[in-house]
Amino acid sequence: MKVVIFCGGLGLRLREYSDNVPKPLVPIGDHPIIWHLMKYYSHYGHKDFVLCLGHRGEAIKKFFLDYNEALSNDFVLSDAGRRVQLLNTDFANWRITFVDTGAKAMIGERLLAVHEYVKDEDVFLANYVDGLADLDLNMVIGRFRESKKTACFVCVPPTQTFHLVETDGLSHVTRIRHAATSNTWINGGYFVLSKKIFDFIKPGEDLVDEPFQRLIEAQELITVKHEGFWACMDTFKERQQLEDLWSKGAAPWQVWSTNSHRQPGK
Repeated sequence: MKVVIFCGGLGLRLREYSDNVPKPLVPIGDHPIIWHLMKYYSHYGHKDFVLCLGHRGEAIKKFFLDYNEALSNDFVLSDAGRRVQLLNTDFANWRITFVDTGAKAMIGERLLAVHEYVKDEDVFLANYVDGLADLDLNMVIGRFRESKKTACFVCVPPTQTFHLVETDGLSHVTRIRHAATSNTWINGGYFVLSKKIFDFIKPGEDLVDEPFQRLIEAQELITVKHEGFWACMDTFKERQQLEDLWSKGAAPWQVWSTNSHRQPGK
């Protein structure tokens, strides 16, 4: 099953990196976040990727073109250094399609731009590039297939410590609730889509705002709730939190690891 990854945004809230490094290449440990996400999908057997490029797309191309697996995997060196035998591999069996979808395009526009590369897929996967989770992907795909709907997305509890305020319509506060205990759910960015999704998207649109509203009206949209680990790397603070988990060997999104306490870089 093909995986579409939207990796063309500007990443303005990661200013420490965005001037020189596009968000998909911002590192967590010794690999960029896009590698972590692709490694996750690869673990579930989905190794055919379509990257929707935009801002600094050439840097993402260069990363993969120059990637040396011997630097991040065990290997055997022989024949006076002329032969390298990898003992394990990161992405030797991945297939990656790189598509320039515009520097400032909306997500819906980016998806329309890669229609040609997923047109033969009855069902395909899609994701933003900045969210990591320990989600059971097979379960989500199974529920989507059972529903026979057009689209599915994973929703998660809000992770930020803000409060929801209700008023009487004027200035009087009637209720304050912490977002984490409000039974509110947010879009987690993991999508399962049928090819019918393209009938609901018009040029110049985002994916969630207009097309998903049409899907709701047609009763063609479902969601799967995920209460396990999920984190979004939208700010420097959030990037540091992911880095801390990785450095402690406790990165829940590394579902490809066989160790319960996952080791950095493994």
